[in-house]
Amino acid sequence: MTPRRIVPLLLAAFLLIGTAGQAQAAGYRYWSFWDRDGAKWVYATQGPSMAHPSDGDVQGFRFAVSENSGDAAQPRGTADFASICAKTPAEDGTKRVALVLDFGTAPDATTADALAAVAGPLRYNTTALLCAIAGYPKSGCGEQVSRTEKKQDSTAAPEAAEDKGDEDGPSIGLYAGIAVVAALAGAATWQARRRRNANR
Repeated sequence: MTPRRIVPLLLAAFLLIGTAGQAQAAGYRYWSFWDRDGAKWVYATQGPSMAHPSDGDVQGFRFAVSENSGDAAQPRGTADFASICAKTPAEDGTKRVALVLDFGTAPDATTADALAAVAGPLRYNTTALLCAIAGYPKSGCGEQVSRTEKKQDSTAAPEAAEDKGDEDGPSIGLYAGIAVVAALAGAATWQARRRRNANR
C-alpha cells in the first residue's frame, strides 16, 4: 500500500472519531460575554447588542466550548480599567469602555480547525454543511446528481486529487494527514478529560 492510500484511511478513521465525540458532547462553541465586577467576571445578563456600558466599565469576551452559561469559561488574566485605559483620558460626550478579548486555548479547537490548518480554505453553506475542502469544489454544496453524473465523478475525482509530487517518496498529503491526526488526538484527549471531570 502506497503512502497516498494510507492518508485517506488515517483521515477517515480519525474524522469518524472526531464526529462521534462531537455527537456525544453536550456543549456549544461560541463567544461568551462578561462584565467585570470589581475583581471578578460576571456572566452578562444581556447580549452585547443590547448592553449599554457606562464610562469606566470593563467587558470581556471568551471563545470556548461550554455546556451552558454556568459552565462558560471566563476571559483569562487580570482586567483593570485603570491599566487598560490609562492612556485614554476622559472627554465630554464620550464613554471609555475597556474590552478584553480571549480567543481561547488549543483544546478548544475542533476537527474543522485541524482540517482548515492543513487543507484550507474550507467552504460552508448557511446550515454549516461542509461544502469544499482546499477550495474543491469551487461551487455547489450537496446538490442531487443524476446516475450519469455520479458515474463520471467517481472516475474523475481520483485523477483530480492525484498528488503530482515525487512518485517514489511520501506525498505532501501524508505529512498533512499526520498533522491532522495529531491535532485530533489532542482534541479527543481533552474531551475525555473534560467528561471525566464533569462526572466527578
